[in-house]
Parts: sequence; C-alpha cells; structure tokens
Amino acid sequence: MTEMLEHRAIGADLPRRDGAEKVRGTARYADESPAERPAYCRIVQAPLARGRITGVDPAVAEASGGVLAVLTPRSPGGRGAAEQLADTSDAEYAILQDDEVHFRGQVVAVVVAETFEQARHAADLVEVTYDEQPGDTLFSAERNDLYRPEQVESGDPPDSSEGDVDAALEAGPVRIRHTYTTPMLHNNPMEPHATTALWEPDGHGGAGSLTLWDSTQSVHAVGTTVSGVLGLDPEQVRVVCPYVGGGFGSKGIPHQNVVTAGMAARAVPGRPVRLPLTRQQTFSLAGYRPPTVQRVALAADADGRLTAIANDVVEQTSRVKEFAEQTVLPARTMYAAPNRRTSTRLAALDVPIPSWMRAPGECPGMFAPEVAMDELAHELGVDPIVLRERNEPETDPDSGLPFSSRNVLACLHRGAERFGWAGRDPRPGERVHGGWRWGTGVAASVYPTSRMPVSEAEITRVDGRYVARIGAADLGTGTWTALVQIAADALEVAVDEVDVLIGDTDHPEASVAGGSTGINTWGSTLVAAAQEFRKRFGDTPADGDSARAGVPPNDAAERYAMSAYGAQFAEVAVHADTGEIRVPRLYGTFAVGRVVNPRMARSQLVGGMTMGLGMALHENSLFDPRTGHVVNHDLAEYHVPTQADVADLRADWIDEHDPHVNAMGTKGIGEIGIVGTAAAVANAVWHATGTRVRDLPVTLDAVL
Repeated sequence: MTEMLEHRAIGADLPRRDGAEKVRGTARYADESPAERPAYCRIVQAPLARGRITGVDPAVAEASGGVLAVLTPRSPGGRGAAEQLADTSDAEYAILQDDEVHFRGQVVAVVVAETFEQARHAADLVEVTYDEQPGDTLFSAERNDLYRPEQVESGDPPDSSEGDVDAALEAGPVRIRHTYTTPMLHNNPMEPHATTALWEPDGHGGAGSLTLWDSTQSVHAVGTTVSGVLGLDPEQVRVVCPYVGGGFGSKGIPHQNVVTAGMAARAVPGRPVRLPLTRQQTFSLAGYRPPTVQRVALAADADGRLTAIANDVVEQTSRVKEFAEQTVLPARTMYAAPNRRTSTRLAALDVPIPSWMRAPGECPGMFAPEVAMDELAHELGVDPIVLRERNEPETDPDSGLPFSSRNVLACLHRGAERFGWAGRDPRPGERVHGGWRWGTGVAASVYPTSRMPVSEAEITRVDGRYVARIGAADLGTGTWTALVQIAADALEVAVDEVDVLIGDTDHPEASVAGGSTGINTWGSTLVAAAQEFRKRFGDTPADGDSARAGVPPNDAAERYAMSAYGAQFAEVAVHADTGEIRVPRLYGTFAVGRVVNPRMARSQLVGGMTMGLGMALHENSLFDPRTGHVVNHDLAEYHVPTQADVADLRADWIDEHDPHVNAMGTKGIGEIGIVGTAAAVANAVWHATGTRVRDLPVTLDAVL
C-alpha cells in the first residue's frame, strides 16, 4: 500500500482549470469538434415495440436534396444495406444487421446528408414497412415469468440469505412489511449524446483509420467497443473527448449512437459525419434506470435492535440485452441483524435497454430500506437517528470484514446539529402554519469505495513543466483540476508547474469515469507515475525525462470493507388544501475520506442531492405499455428540480482520515449525495402529513 500523500495541494480550494473556457463558450464538445465540411447523420426509428421489418424503400430519400447515403437493414434486401459488422455478440450493437424489431425507438435506417436539415427531412422520407407483433411491455412484480439472473451488474450474486428471516419476522414483537416502488428514470445530461466521426482511407487500399469525437465517460471503452464491432484494430480508432456536458452514467458505456456514427462515416469516407441524438431519441437509445418493486421486511426487539432484514426486489430489463441493477446491495451492508435475505428477479420485456444511472443499485436500493427504518422508528416510538445508532454494525454484515472507516453515525450527529434536529416532535402532522403542514425527515446513505484494476499514466518534463497524460474524463466533476492537485502533491511541486492532459485514446489507458472510482483510480495511477518519476530523476529532471506507471494494487481492499457514508436531512412544507410540496431546507453531511478540492466536492454533493430531490418529487418516465415508449420524453414534461425547488441546500463533510483506501485517502464523491435524499424527503412528507407514501415520486395526489 502506498503511503498517503502529505496534505498540501490536496485540499486546496482552487478554481477549475477548464472553467474559463466553459464560461466563454470556447470549450469544444463532441458535436462542436473541429471538422471541415461535416455531413450530418439522422437515424430512423421503429414505431413499434416488437415485429419484423418487411421492407425498406430509400428511393425517395436518396433523391432528396443533399443526401449522401442511406443505410438500411441487411435482411430486407434492396439498396443501401448496411455493412456486416464483425462482432454483434453484444446485441445492443447489432445495428441494421437483420429485420427484427426488439423495442420502440430501435434504429431501422440511417441517412447521411450535407446539412442537418436535409438529413432530418430525408429520414422522414425513408419508407419502412413492418409486420407488427404483440409487444410484451407491461412491468409487474406479479408476472409468472420472472427469472433470477446469474449476477447483478456489480458482479455480486443476485440473492443472499443468512438465518431464518421468516421465522424471525413471525417472532419479532415489532415488524414492518411493505412494498416500495421506484419508477423508470432517465439520466438526461445537459449535453445529449453526440458523436462526430471521420473515416480516412489510407489511399493505398490499406486499413484506414477512424476518429471519433464522442461525448463519453470513457474514451478507451468507446475505442475498444467500436473497433471490435467494426472489425478494426484498436490502433485504427482514435477517440477524443476533452469535455463532457454531463452523463450521470448514461455515457459510461458506448450506446448505439457511436457505432452508428462510425458506420455512417465509413459510408462517406473522407467526410466528417455528425450524429447528435435529439433529447427524445436519448430516451430509447441511451439507457435508463429500470423501475423497481421492493418488498422490504424488518423485525426488531422491543429495544429496536433488528432481528431480521429482507429486501426482495423485482426489476425490469430488456429482452434483447440483460441489465440487472444491484438494488439489493445496500440491505446487505448497512445494518446488523442475525437474519438477512435479499433477492433479485427480472422481468424481460420488449423495451429499450436499461443501463447505468448515478449510484446504480444504492440509489433505489437505499430508498426502500431507509423509509422502512423510519416506519420502524415510529412503531417503536424512538427517534430515527437513535434507531440507527442501535443497529450500527461492528463489522461489515455482508463480508464480515472490518471497516476501513465508517463514520455514518458521525454524519448523523453532525448533520442533526446543523439541521436543528434536537427537540423535533415525533408526531406527524403537528406543525401547521398558514395553511401549510411542516415536517422533517432523515435518511442515511452508503456508497462503496473502490478503484478499477486497469489504468496507466505518464509524466514527462516538457519546457520546464511537468506534463501528465492519462485518458481520463471530466463530466463537469473537476477532473481537469483535481488530477493536477494530486500530481503536484506526488511530485512535491507547486500546482502551477503541472499540466494534466485527459480525454484522448492517444493518452495512456484510463478506466471509466463511473462508480465514484475516477479520482480513486486515476489519482492512484498518477501518484505511482510521479513516484517512479522522482525515483528515476530526482529533484532536477531534464526536458524529455519521462516515467510511466499503472494503477497500483491495494491489498487492503481484501482486508477491509470500504465505503463512503452520509446523512441527509429534509424539511418539507405540504399545503393542506392542494397537496403542493415545497422543500425549504435540504442538508447533507458526508464521510468521503480526504477531499481533494472543497469547491468541486461541494458542487458534486449538492448536485447529487438535487438529483435525489428530483427522484423524490419530480422525475418519472411515464411509460405507455400500449405503445412501448416513454411519452414524456423531453425536458418540458420530464420534470427535474430547479433552483426554486429548494430554498436552502447545503452539503458539508467531516474530516476523515482513511489510510487504507488509496494514497490520497479519497473515497469518491460523485454518487453518495443522491443515495439517501429521496428517502429523507419522503420521510419528511410523512412527518408533515401523516400520510406514508411508498411509491416515488411523491406527488400531491398521493398526499391529499
């Protein structure tokens, strides 16, 4: 284990290095990347949930002004059949390879034209006929075809069991058994998915090369995926992404748009092709958080000590490709109980493919248990914080390992002090002012701390400066700045002497920006490279001196359970006549190890809490099972929080020293803020009204 860095540049409240470019509008995103005479790509989407394509006639579209190419499915025949892809083992990327329609919104044809308007017009002229079949799109926990996946997306087993939960539930003097639901949610980053692709033949009948300017959380994952699908050597594909306008997990793996852009570029060699997805198209092609039904059962003795915990989860996946969110994990690790059970069952439907969304698993998986804990506290007549104190585990309940550090109680206590929790009347519906009912709620949060196994960094002396290169990504999280601070500390030089270059597959391979692993992984890799650099060249390196290193192993990960923790506190006001819900205050206190940059850490924590507020009160992808698509597929109808939705939003953290997690002592910040927020808000709504809402989002009709 690398010895922890001294606290110097790490912890400094430095402004973003990329901030000025973004404010001035000079930061180039994927759809603005430099390109001479770009062509434009528009996709044609299936209007049905299931069926077969019986014919595609591109003639009218091809005759339309400015059209350069129309790509059609291979099976129906006719003109313009798409190229045969080299690897379609991942069904998400089997684009235009046969006549099957697996979900509404699937790509069924592609148009490339001189201008965006010409491509859009021509796409409407492509005539596609179908043999429509009944689509199975209705998600329900009562289906008779639910199945157990081999594993959930984290790699953990879908089920776990210890003791006899049912017997403990029967014997427990206080029991809670309820069903909680979370809806389908879409990531909706500010920048929709976009790709600019350029295929350049070598001019001598050789292999050629493909350059992709893609909005992605991992340039290397895009390069690996696209090269494999298109049958290219990895060296033939370069992916560039210096800036990302948000992703929230939806850009963590490549989706159909980037492969489609590569196919379109190969159809018009030498011309850059831009493919920006519309907001509506992202709802079917860029993933989403699947809906869940969670049956939670808790049993406790008269003192409130848990004797049983169960969370049996049913989720939705796509028939064409499985995605099993790890919703069950929080119930395995958060609280101690001798009898425990979790299970995961999936309903495979004719729907778009689910994927990663901020805090996958922990976000929906903490909502149900944390609301159930609030219900249990009320049944016992104890304060919700006291109940959590009485069930604080000494070791990780799932693995049995000791914690590298676990300061969830410290978060609860400090958060309660800042929020003014003391003296709270536990009775619901007692605070009424001016026609509004007021209430407060609390929830705890957890998110695992880890690092990815693959990453490399190189540090070179250039013109008297230290230049580090690593293919990392900055989604607006502050990577451009935080990695400079980490490298400066490891090199023992001032931050003004260091540059870090990211977002390009020409740089050494880096892991995905996801799972709150980015800084943990890339920072550890930079520290290893810096230490190698200093070992070889000392304090007086010469221009051209260079050192390279990979992410170092961490043996402590096998000996300790590692997580970040938090506590969220919400105050709500509910109008007695209309049911309107307002949130005057939302506070969060977190234990996230060492904070690299307070300014950006607070931004991430507040951003996560804001997203959790949206989950609690606003966000709901309204899926119509009759038509197989989300009907509120834009930001006019898919509601997200704005500044007016919470008057006082605060995030802070405790000082936490954890020498086991990595050389910086960081735990990851991007996702812990969202995890407990929805439960805290829902608990506050109950305290205000006396009405317990177990289905998200909490809407006015549910509380009236």
